Amino acid sequence: MNRLNLITLGVKNMVESLTFYREGLGFEVVVYGEETNPDVMFFNNGGTKISLFPIERLVNDINEANPPELSPGFGGITLAYNGKSKEEVDRVFALAKKAGASIVKEPETVFWGGYSGYFQDPNGYYWEVAYGDMWKFDENDMLIIQ
Repeated sequence: MNRLNLITLGVKNMVESLTFYREGLGFEVVVYGEETNPDVMFFNNGGTKISLFPIERLVNDINEANPPELSPGFGGITLAYNGKSKEEVDRVFALAKKAGASIVKEPETVFWGGYSGYFQDPNGYYWEVAYGDMWKFDENDMLIIQ
């Protein structure tokens, strides 16, 4: 089991999330159901896919008899966009700001020698946008970890 195909994010408002990710950040999104009331959405990005699913349906899908409790705040998970330059990080941050993201930490030089910042999407998920001059990418723009 050496692969991760899909990350599902439970969201409060599917239409707001669709607007943020598709119109705001430019993700190619496949919508199942009506655009005004989507059942589920998938990001058609390279590598691991992301899906958005209504949070109240997600907890019931996990265990209808005893659904996990929703808790506010940080759940210990971040999503990451790895850029190929500081300028790319800055461009992605400008796009996130324009889309209405909450900026948590502006990009800056960080302890590990890279350049990184964080924003939150409309559902509170944290995204790191980072660059490291030591990184290499494969032909699909996926980060190579060695």
